[in-house]
Amino acid sequence: MKSQCYAVEIGTQSAELPLVSLSDELTLALLITVDMGVRFIEQAGRELADLLRAHDIDVVATVATMGIPVAIEVTRHLGLDEYVVLHKTPKIHLSDAISEPVRSITTAHEQRLLFDRARIDVVAGRRVAIVDDVVSTGASTGAALRLLRGLGADVVAIGALVTEASLWRDALGDDAHKVRALGQIPVFRPDGTGGLVEDWHG
Repeated sequence: MKSQCYAVEIGTQSAELPLVSLSDELTLALLITVDMGVRFIEQAGRELADLLRAHDIDVVATVATMGIPVAIEVTRHLGLDEYVVLHKTPKIHLSDAISEPVRSITTAHEQRLLFDRARIDVVAGRRVAIVDDVVSTGASTGAALRLLRGLGADVVAIGALVTEASLWRDALGDDAHKVRALGQIPVFRPDGTGGLVEDWHG
């Protein structure tokens, strides 16, 4: 681990993730997909699609915003043409959205996942893969699972560029075995001497 970055392997690619303190007791390595570059995300999307291909997926779903670039590339490499986005920010076309509460590790307050009612037929009765940048506490993924299943989707796989620590395993319960990721990262705790130590539990 370098002083302000964490080196991680994401499939066949390497990345240096900036370390950002959330509190005196918790520091995260941030994977910001919109800063990774087109070629990096294209390659990662191809490799993640390869991990998910055996699940015979009909449609890819993702959580805005950082999951969108990943979902586009996974959709493309699975040979599909359609993906859906679960939004966290109200938009004009979401005034009558179906919603599910969620609280993320990087968000100070509760939010809601919003799904456009006009898109229900895209997921209802179909085999869906939830794809995101990071599976961390499992809160966003769990909310996405509940929302999509409530719409009649059959969620057959969960894909991520990386998983973070392991709290998500307990949070997702029986669905944890569906997670496929290209890499793993810990969270970080103070070591008592001004440095940080890796925490793989969370």
